[in-house]
Amino acid sequence: MTQVKVGIIGCGGIATGKHMPSLAKVKEAQMVAFCDIVRDRAEDAKNKYGNNESAVYENYHDLLQDPSIEVVHVCTPNDSHAEIAIAALEAGKHVMCEKPMAKTAADARKMLEVAKRTGKKLSIGYQNRFRADSRYLKQACQSGELGEVYYAKAHAIRRRAVPTWGVFLDEEKQGGGPLIDIGTHALDLALWMMDNYKPKAVLGRTYHKLSQNENAANAWGPWDPAKFTVEDSAFAMITMENGASIVLESSWALNSLDIDEAKVSLSGTKAGADMKDGLRFNGEHNSRLYVNKVELNSGGVAFYEGSSEDPAELEARAWIDSVINDTDLVVTAEQALVVSEILEAIYESARTGQAVYFN
Repeated sequence: MTQVKVGIIGCGGIATGKHMPSLAKVKEAQMVAFCDIVRDRAEDAKNKYGNNESAVYENYHDLLQDPSIEVVHVCTPNDSHAEIAIAALEAGKHVMCEKPMAKTAADARKMLEVAKRTGKKLSIGYQNRFRADSRYLKQACQSGELGEVYYAKAHAIRRRAVPTWGVFLDEEKQGGGPLIDIGTHALDLALWMMDNYKPKAVLGRTYHKLSQNENAANAWGPWDPAKFTVEDSAFAMITMENGASIVLESSWALNSLDIDEAKVSLSGTKAGADMKDGLRFNGEHNSRLYVNKVELNSGGVAFYEGSSEDPAELEARAWIDSVINDTDLVVTAEQALVVSEILEAIYESARTGQAVYFN
């Protein structure tokens, strides 16, 4: 059996909550090195997911010097994604980088350029593509069941769920708030379903309406208004070169009961679909309107024999498989770059009050 040796850079929340538990279920992957600027976090990761021979580092450059490591997972704050990913690619490693691709579109483009030059694989952690409803809807889009999808809504709305740990509220580290954190997942799904990566223009707005509330109700306890330097909500209209439109809504805190995260609604010339109440399809048949709801709990063809339906595990399996067998990536760097370019354009539009046009 071929087994890939993996190094983890950044052993915080996203690594312990997603990357490492998922890789631990993939027998073809062996986590052999753990790096974090807080050594105790790396030591804890080694104790849980490594063995006595696993290495622990505080400097990622030291990890990258190990020639036996073939794959690196970058699980650090947004502002260091590009720096670490580029160094790993230059060191001859395949890279799985947590979303978003980078803090800025310019950095994301550099990552793609280096991946192409080095010939190493670069993928971004948009695991929501691996959900059962996402896979089913993507298949329906590919088969032409919806016809031409010319209008989409990308939903990423929380009523009160502001992440109060780590650097989520730090604009300098993250580059933004809910738009770049959860809006990025919804936008990725919309573009992927439509198979449309040619934006024409963006008009966006960001809001700081609830971020300064003291003792606010919140899923993870009250936030500190003094540290809340990112937007609490962001909304945008995106038009594509072929005339299609996407409405993107994202918020960590909004006075709304219309709550959805990492979901899409699609309207096509033959039918529509949404993830509002499970996966529903709507349209017209024999001069009558219909709504069909898909039963996703009755089984189906799994990506890999014996694997669960956990999107993070499926993502890890597909990623390691692409490295071992040199198969196509489910999430390409080219696709993730367009997501970053649109997010940056939304922030720019919000800053200037003007629409942003793509060349």
